[in-house]
Formats: sequence, C-alpha cells, structure tokens
Amino acid sequence: MREITIGTRGSKLAVIQAEELLAKLREAFPGLKAGVVKIKTTGDRYSATALDEFSGQGIFVKELEKALLDRQIDLAVHSLKDLPTEIPDGLTLSAATARLDPRDVLVSKAGKLAELVSGSKIGTGSPRRAVQLLALRPDLQVCGIRGNIDTRLRKVAEGEFDGVIVAAAAMIRLGWKDRIKEYLPVEHFTPAVGQGTLGIEIRSEDKEFATLVSKINDEPTWQAVTAERTFLQALGGGCRAPIAALGIVSANTLKLTGMVASIDGVHILRATKDGSASTPEQVGKRLAQKMAEMGALALITSAVEPSQS
Repeated sequence: MREITIGTRGSKLAVIQAEELLAKLREAFPGLKAGVVKIKTTGDRYSATALDEFSGQGIFVKELEKALLDRQIDLAVHSLKDLPTEIPDGLTLSAATARLDPRDVLVSKAGKLAELVSGSKIGTGSPRRAVQLLALRPDLQVCGIRGNIDTRLRKVAEGEFDGVIVAAAAMIRLGWKDRIKEYLPVEHFTPAVGQGTLGIEIRSEDKEFATLVSKINDEPTWQAVTAERTFLQALGGGCRAPIAALGIVSANTLKLTGMVASIDGVHILRATKDGSASTPEQVGKRLAQKMAEMGALALITSAVEPSQS
C-alpha cells in the first residue's frame, strides 16, 4: 500500500488523537507508511465565538471533509462528538476506536460540585452541560467559554472561573488526569453522542481504506455510537436543543440512555431502552420514539424556534 495521509485538526488534543490512531494502524499493519496533516477548521479559526452563534453544523469537520473529497487526505480522524449525523455524499464514517471514559469531569480549585459555594462561576460552551449542571445546582453561575483545553484550564488557574466542565477523555489523552477534581455521574450528566470516541471518515468508494480501518474498529463501541447517532438523527440531530445519549454494551445487550432538555433547562427528559447490540439502529430509533411520546419534540422545536412573545 502507498503512503497514506491522515487529516486532523491542529490542536494539541487533535494531534494526540491522530497519533493515537496512527499507532493503532501501525500495530495492525507493521511497516505501514503514513503521515499526519493538520487542517485548520472554522471552529478553530473563530475560537472566541460561542458555538451557538455559528450557522449549521460541522464547524470542526467541514474543512477536513473537503480535504477528503479533494483527495488531499485519505482518512480524517474526528472526536466523534464533533461529527454531525448527516455526512456529505461521497464520504462515510467507517470505524470508531475503543471508547475512553465517556463522562464529563469538573476541573476546579474550589472543590467538587457539591462543595462549590453559591454563585461560583463554571465555564462551559455546551448547552447540554449547562442545563444538566443547573438542574443539580441552580445557584451556580454558568459562563460561556471557548478555546482549547489549555485555555479553559488556565482560566481556572488564574481565577477567572471557579471551575470548568470538560470531557474526561480529553483530560486522559492529554495526560492530565491528576487535574480532574470530580468525574460527573452519567445519571445526571448524560454525555454528548460519541463522546470519548474517535471516528474515522473516508471516501465511500475507497474499499482499500475501508478494509484498513476495519482492523482498528472496536465493535462494542461501534454498536454503542451507532445507536447514539441514530437516536440523535431520529430526533433531528441538527438542532441546537440539548440532546445527549450514551450506549453501553454488555454481552449482546445494548442499553441506551437518552436526555433531551429545553434550552432554558426548565424541562429535562430522560429515558432508557435495551435491545440487541447486533441491531443498534433499532435501539436508537425505539428510544427516539419513546422520548418523542414523552414530549421531546416540543422541547426540540422550542429550541430551534424560540417563542417571539
């Protein structure tokens, strides 16, 4: 096989993720010739802009997808939580690496979540995290924050924020587990769809690369994230409503937990469905239907089309 080119965002974390993928490929294919290309995305160029101010989706992936379609790269590696459920024609999500810890974590100098004093400032750029945080601690002050992990942690160290909520997997990959103050329980902080997992995107017609990356695909993770992404897509995954899901595979059983909230966090719905891990799409669709019957679509609609009154 000729030398292959792996595309990634240029952040420290993204490069670590690409190198992790490269190591897995070389382990599966000793002697494989491959290199990493850094590509700056819209989300990286406008790192001070709040995520909800961007129109559309995929602000961390569009440039990578264009490079794939233009044959500038052979594979694109993404934090799977950043990859929209709608993938452009000509491309496909081909594999997912074994999931690291999917939980959110609190980084704080002021103590664990229950120990924070009323009015403490907690930084997050995620509506999903914000509504779940305020459901537990409505007395805290949630502040919008963007930038890479280094920037966010520095704001805590310098006292601008009392804490930030970030992904456990990011802290683990960066070697910063010792900075984690608390792992937040998934019962109260349902993770983003695909959180903790790397997704590999390729051109649909590239059978050679499909075979290549299939060797590093982790089947239980693939089943879990397929259910999560199906759930998100069935509810209208392009919207800005706080939607989350976590699939857990045990033996051949897939347990999928979902969360849908109003954008103001006043209403939060949670539900779970079990099913066969061999049919993850069905599990995702059944949970979406269950939550639609609970009123999830009204919450989603209100987030997309806020009341003018």
